[in-house]
Amino acid sequence: MTLLLGLLLAGLSALVTQVGFLLRHRGAVAAPDVDVRRPLRSAAGLFRQKWWTIGYVLAIGAYACHVGALALAAMSLVQAVLAGGLVVLGVIAERFFGFELGRRQWAGVILTATGLALLAVTGDARSGQDSADYSVAAMLIFEAALTAFGVVLILSCRGERRKEHTGVVLGVAAGLLFTMTHVAVKALTGKIDTTVAEVLLSPYLYVAILGGVAAFFASARSLQIGPAVPVIAVTAIAGNASAIPAGIVVFGDPLGSHALEIGVRMFAFLLVVAAAALIPAPVRAADLGDAAAEEPGADGGDDRRDHRDAPAEHADDGEDEAHDGDRPGRASREHELVGAALATPARGGSA
Repeated sequence: MTLLLGLLLAGLSALVTQVGFLLRHRGAVAAPDVDVRRPLRSAAGLFRQKWWTIGYVLAIGAYACHVGALALAAMSLVQAVLAGGLVVLGVIAERFFGFELGRRQWAGVILTATGLALLAVTGDARSGQDSADYSVAAMLIFEAALTAFGVVLILSCRGERRKEHTGVVLGVAAGLLFTMTHVAVKALTGKIDTTVAEVLLSPYLYVAILGGVAAFFASARSLQIGPAVPVIAVTAIAGNASAIPAGIVVFGDPLGSHALEIGVRMFAFLLVVAAAALIPAPVRAADLGDAAAEEPGADGGDDRRDHRDAPAEHADDGEDEAHDGDRPGRASREHELVGAALATPARGGSA
């Protein structure tokens, strides 16, 4: 019964997380640029956007369910259930948020969900506080590695000019930092039968807080400058693909009891890696946005002629040229915001 409740909480967390992510993307693209040098101002700018605030409230609820699931079931099993949220992401993004995924993206989503599910069903199904026992040495090494990789990815984006690429890289960094917090929280769930003072004195509480803050800003910036569905997907993939090994390395979830089981789990890891290369490709909604931005050189020629003919009856040639001169600027702004395909007012340009 404990295990079943944990899995139900994980499934609910997966659903609410994806809806919250899509709503936060909607708010992020309309908010001022995130600047880590001004964290309070950046956070205030995000929360002034209605959709970001609603999405974040949902994210808090989803995380509460996630913590409850971690307290009741093995970490690798919980994360694999959360991986099913990628399929939910694709369905919700297409039906309710105006995105359209191509076959390549759907293949990546399904491969990821399949690989992570295989990792779960071939693993140990421990439940309760028995699943929170951990190796201190493995915990320190794993948390340090996640922090290092996350920081390196964030720093690598400082000189990056391709904003879509930067958004995806920041999404991966956010996913790794989220895992850092999940591992610390999982360790804390082993102390739920101790005193509050012992929890407050635990270093894992502060690791979780610091990791959560860093992941918050990395994720917010990735949603601002990257295409929505790929960024959300790689954040989830990085989080789940790093959390399942954490369950094995840190908390002792077995890799397998025999050769076949170990082989299946290794194959599942390869599926996840292959899927990660498929998902970040532009969704067709973005392709349509790019095509619209490039219309001045193609079908846009007819549109320009129409625009010139109509204003010619009411304005001089100089006004026509000025009108046409504005089109490349608008096209450039549309190209920068192809990820913000939702029906909300977006900023004129992103940093």
